[in-house]
Amino acid sequence: MPKLRSLRDAIAGEVRDGMSVFMGAALESLIPFAAGYEIIRQRKRDLTLMTTISDMQFDQLIGAGCAGKVCGAWVGNVAAGLGHNYRRAVERGEPAPLAVENHSNFSMALGLKAAAMGVPFLPTRTLLGSDFRDEASFADVACPFTEESLLAVRAVKPDVAILHVQRADEEGNAHVWGNLGVTQDAAMAAGKVVLTCEEIVPHEVILSDPNRTLVPGFLVEAVTCVPFGSHPSPTQGYSRRDDGFYFDYHRQSRERAGFDGWLNHWVLGVDGHDGYMERLGDQRVVGLRPHGDHMAAPVSYGY
Repeated sequence: MPKLRSLRDAIAGEVRDGMSVFMGAALESLIPFAAGYEIIRQRKRDLTLMTTISDMQFDQLIGAGCAGKVCGAWVGNVAAGLGHNYRRAVERGEPAPLAVENHSNFSMALGLKAAAMGVPFLPTRTLLGSDFRDEASFADVACPFTEESLLAVRAVKPDVAILHVQRADEEGNAHVWGNLGVTQDAAMAAGKVVLTCEEIVPHEVILSDPNRTLVPGFLVEAVTCVPFGSHPSPTQGYSRRDDGFYFDYHRQSRERAGFDGWLNHWVLGVDGHDGYMERLGDQRVVGLRPHGDHMAAPVSYGY
């Protein structure tokens, strides 16, 4: 099967009920919202959602009934606070009960690093003295050299990592820049990788700047061109953060009926990502474009 696919086909082919899915690898940037909306449209169920920072994406997936478990530090809206759907699911089992495995952002990053390295755990001093050691992903361990007490963080191995990137070729070799977060470790740790990207470029463009290739194509199962695919989160060089969208979502999702209205308007009531972009409108999209270019200095790979 060719790697270059439509978003609908990529999600249908690579994300299945009951899978563990990592999304939100680059801090508040490059969150693959378009892929999350497609997961909701396809009514995927019982997913284990893993993240460092997913912003409000996981709150949306929980409210839509897609999630059975969350592994991460928190679920919410960086601009506004704790996610309302997350709170309803944990406190009232609405729309379905939700299991939670607590991590810090750093411990999730360590778990991904361990999996990327092919080791079963990595030790840390952070979280010592906390109740994280009661979670299944943590255990007390003694350093074999100094006998120092440390906390072992189990390797985090998601079934699939969905990553948004600036550009990729048709084989999935991808350039990423700006806030990188744990993008590379997530790609190396996951069983397979689905990429959404702002643009597909010739392979020669990727070869021209090899240090920027954080995701090599041999790890990638599917790549799909989804301009503005991280909206409302930013993509360095392509789109700025849509703060108003975040605040509107948080206000509307405060009550279940309000979230249902939001979901129907922005996700279920549009024809895929193209319909979503039409609903955003050209004026809003233009307003979110970066204000001018801030180019990196050229480099030479001559030898």
